[in-house]
Amino acid sequence: MRRPARTVGVLGGMGPIATHDFFGKVLAASDARTDDDHLRLIIDNNPFVPDRNAAADGGPSPGPVLAAMARGLEAAGAELLAMPCNAAHAWADDIRAAVRIPFVHMIEETAVAVRAATPQARRVGVLAADAALKNRLYETALEAAGYEALTLSVADQRAFMDIIYRVKAGNVDAALRAEMRSCAERLLAEGAEAIVAGCTEIPLALAPGDITAPLIESTTVLAQRVVVLARAD
Repeated sequence: MRRPARTVGVLGGMGPIATHDFFGKVLAASDARTDDDHLRLIIDNNPFVPDRNAAADGGPSPGPVLAAMARGLEAAGAELLAMPCNAAHAWADDIRAAVRIPFVHMIEETAVAVRAATPQARRVGVLAADAALKNRLYETALEAAGYEALTLSVADQRAFMDIIYRVKAGNVDAALRAEMRSCAERLLAEGAEAIVAGCTEIPLALAPGDITAPLIESTTVLAQRVVVLARAD
């Protein structure tokens, strides 16, 4: 008999629809033929984590809540942690300090995936929430990997955030999808050779075939890495 895969704890609820999408992507990445080919996931779908974007402007820190969630998941039996929220990775150190089990870092893994998908590219467009940008999460990771990170103008970023909050409210109609595609196309027009979907709501409104350049979805990257690492000896 094969050794059971590690139990994965998911710090979720940021937002709940994106957490649901992540769960679906883990299932898709599992290549399962029977129930027990899937991973065991313990999902803490906590929509009451302090707002990450407000925290970047001086609001309450999500760090203590995220640390408590991580400890709770570890106590429940999780052997590996993942968090399908890019912006919340600004408080990744709080999570790592709270537990003894590994934490799969979404930003770091996505930067690795960019290198694998676009080894010849030099400029990468980043669509991400305000908190991720203010903490330079992707800029730092991509620049360390040798890329120039391109982001939206101030006005376009405001429009992008409006789109994200509409997705959180359940709106993914054709008009919204066109607006999301336009955000990506603006970065391509600035010279981006690939686009990072650096917010977990983006895949709900933008698919790889919607734009002419590679789209690296951080949610998909995290789901695939979680499956690999949970099954690793």
